[in-house]
Amino acid sequence: MQTGGHPFWEAVRALGLPENDYAIFGSGPLAVRGLIELKNDVDIVARGPAWTKAVGLGPVTVARHGDPLVRLHGGRIEVFAGWMEMDIGGIIDRAELIEGLPFARLEDILTFKRALGRAKDLEHIRLIEDHLRGDSP
Repeated sequence: MQTGGHPFWEAVRALGLPENDYAIFGSGPLAVRGLIELKNDVDIVARGPAWTKAVGLGPVTVARHGDPLVRLHGGRIEVFAGWMEMDIGGIIDRAELIEGLPFARLEDILTFKRALGRAKDLEHIRLIEDHLRGDSP
């Protein structure tokens, strides 16, 4: 696992979201485990107090998949109130604390990556499956 603070993780910490009400999602859980490099943005799923705090930090728009979204730091952090009809409450409740931040479990990332099936998702699926089998660093 990476050590030290990735600039994205520091920016997430600075938001001050209540730890039990959000999880870093999307590619973030792969990046924190050193499986990929996080380049563009970090996705967060949030509920209750964390969503309310995010709404106070920026305007609410709608994501491509139809869920409410707050873009912060010029779009480098995206906070979602939902994710493709997935149970974000369960994702948040199952999140693992890594480097002091809640990250969605890789099993939850697999679910949506399999549903999307984009080229990058197929590569991420392979990386996650290898990691879960213990076949990666």
